[in-house]
Amino acid sequence: SRKTYGHVSDGMICSTKELGLPDDETTADGILVLAEGSAQPGDDAVALLGLGDQTLDLEVNPDRAYALSLRGVARDAALAFDVPFTDPADRPVPAADVPAYPVRVEDSEGCPVFTTLVVTGVDPTRPTPAWMARRITDAGMRSISLAVDVSNYVMLELGQPNHCYDRDTVRGDIVVRRAQAGETLTTLDDVERTLTPEDLVIADDSGPIGLAGVMGGASTELSDTSTSVVVEAAYWDPVTIFRAVKRHRLPSEAAKRYERGVDPELTLVGAARVAELLVELGGGTLEPGATVVGEPPARTAVTVPVDLPARISGVPISADDAQRTFERNGCTVEREGDVLHVTPPSWRFDLNDPYDFVEEALRTAGYDQVPSVLPTPTGGRGLTRHQELRRRVGHVLAGAGLVEVTTLPFVGEADLDRLALPADDARRRQVRLANPLSAQEPGLTTTLLVGLLRSAALNVGRGHEAVQISEIGRVFHPRPGAPAAPIYGTDRRPTSDEIAALDAALPDQPFHAGWVLAGERERSGWAGPGRAATWADAVAVARRLADALHVDLTVEQAQVAPFHQGRCAALVLDGRVVGHAGELHPSVLKEYGLPARSVAGEVDLDALLAASPEVGPRPDFSTYPVAKEDLAFIVDAGVTAEALRSALAAAHEVVESVRLFDVYTGAPVPEGQKSLAFAVRLRAPDRTLKDAEIAEARAALVTAGESLGGVLR
Repeated sequence: SRKTYGHVSDGMICSTKELGLPDDETTADGILVLAEGSAQPGDDAVALLGLGDQTLDLEVNPDRAYALSLRGVARDAALAFDVPFTDPADRPVPAADVPAYPVRVEDSEGCPVFTTLVVTGVDPTRPTPAWMARRITDAGMRSISLAVDVSNYVMLELGQPNHCYDRDTVRGDIVVRRAQAGETLTTLDDVERTLTPEDLVIADDSGPIGLAGVMGGASTELSDTSTSVVVEAAYWDPVTIFRAVKRHRLPSEAAKRYERGVDPELTLVGAARVAELLVELGGGTLEPGATVVGEPPARTAVTVPVDLPARISGVPISADDAQRTFERNGCTVEREGDVLHVTPPSWRFDLNDPYDFVEEALRTAGYDQVPSVLPTPTGGRGLTRHQELRRRVGHVLAGAGLVEVTTLPFVGEADLDRLALPADDARRRQVRLANPLSAQEPGLTTTLLVGLLRSAALNVGRGHEAVQISEIGRVFHPRPGAPAAPIYGTDRRPTSDEIAALDAALPDQPFHAGWVLAGERERSGWAGPGRAATWADAVAVARRLADALHVDLTVEQAQVAPFHQGRCAALVLDGRVVGHAGELHPSVLKEYGLPARSVAGEVDLDALLAASPEVGPRPDFSTYPVAKEDLAFIVDAGVTAEALRSALAAAHEVVESVRLFDVYTGAPVPEGQKSLAFAVRLRAPDRTLKDAEIAEARAALVTAGESLGGVLR
């Protein structure tokens, strides 16, 4: 007892609102009134009001739509605890020999099953019982009125969404059809919505009265005076409901269940349960008959080998255990030798192939029973030879000071125009995508320079003064005479012939290596002034790759876009051009906003890898002294330095190396000619060279130079 407002009080009368309970049988002042004889003074109010009940908060996966109901959760709980299960849907239903309310379904694909019952004489003033209101509130919904609460309660109990219409406001037959363009519907949330021909609606003679499977219409909503109710329960196409929810941005508890899949055989049971509660709690009368339009789709049996669960999981699940598990899940099982023919229940849309049933057997047995066994590794093969060589190329590019980037392989005609590629250039023949990410980039790249120049321009635009990047990736070229790619279904594994047909339709996809150097190659600093990248740096990268792969890559003058005329080198391997390197054309640099005289290069990496020997040549080491000779030859401008260097290197057996160190044009060298100066190292592996041998080698070098029209300076 305590003194309150000057009086001694032994207690307080509380309203449902003050107790945090759903509104129930209350007086006008909101005071909770208990049924006569239901309690005595001193009784525990917690137990009396059901406040000691425990509520489970479950996270239901999208493929477990059946678990969005008491029926589904109870079935799984009974299975998990190995106790009997009493199906709340196992109840008598009205005979459908007499239609309850006329219904016409014009779209059977969108609505395979539609059911109606009629309940008359419902007292709209009767309140929702406390036990029902409490359960609805515990489920996260709001108690509204008896008829609405009964509808929601059955959805939570059985998993069958349903809807109640005021029979007196429905005009004529109920029709399930697609909406007409421009039709409108005011839904229960008092929002007028414009419908499209893709919307599936429930209509009467006045027009749409509900958005199928999502929300009812305000025109047929139950009111405080509604006494005659049309109960509707249906099975809707999940995809249609999902699209309607997204289109109208109108999620609902019913739609959440329909778009995941509702038991199609439950419509009459759900409607009958709603009618039963309206009769019991609302004083109504169920009219004879039931309207059931359509039939639920039949499920197909799946053949499951009896040893499959144990073979896949390692858990000793016997054939009898598997059969018992499937049957307790509601499946129909027929055993035939070493296989089980399992027909999934109507509410399990996630059971479609044998491995789904393996998962179900494991879920029942317990995932903790699956042994933790490390997979047995295959014989150690490591990387393939091509993978090893590509990794080596990546290290070489990084060692050259280049940062590796990865660019998207999608390009458009505008990208090739920016490279100034001529109309007949083979790189303009692209592999076109049927579903490109961007309409402006519908093709697959034929050159890595597109992505590299984009990346370089992006970095220069962000203030980087020296950009040196590289990429190893595939390019794509249409295969001449290749057939069109066949399209196969996804319901089975393709055969070897079908895989071969797919391979034959694939384009050529060689690996290329590309690089771009923009700005300074060597940065200015305390060690001295830096220098800008030149075409020689681009060629040097290609030479480093060739040296690492032990291939003989020669350089010839070339003229090809997007390189500057006269400052482009063709990279030649065994007489075949496998790439180019040099200074980019000024128009291309302007297009991308790159520094003047930026350089780039690209080489067919697969060609280099194919020519790379399994074992590289063994270098010859000599401990004997070296003799050095510097020779300069005046040659015609058309004679390449590489041709002269190769001739000098083969001039005599004691020539160890030949290196170009100077190119000169101008007086006194005649016009149309140039001077090429080489540093030559002479050494024998087994002796010290004598003066006569050195003189002989020098004479051979001069003769080699003269063979190309050169004159010793």
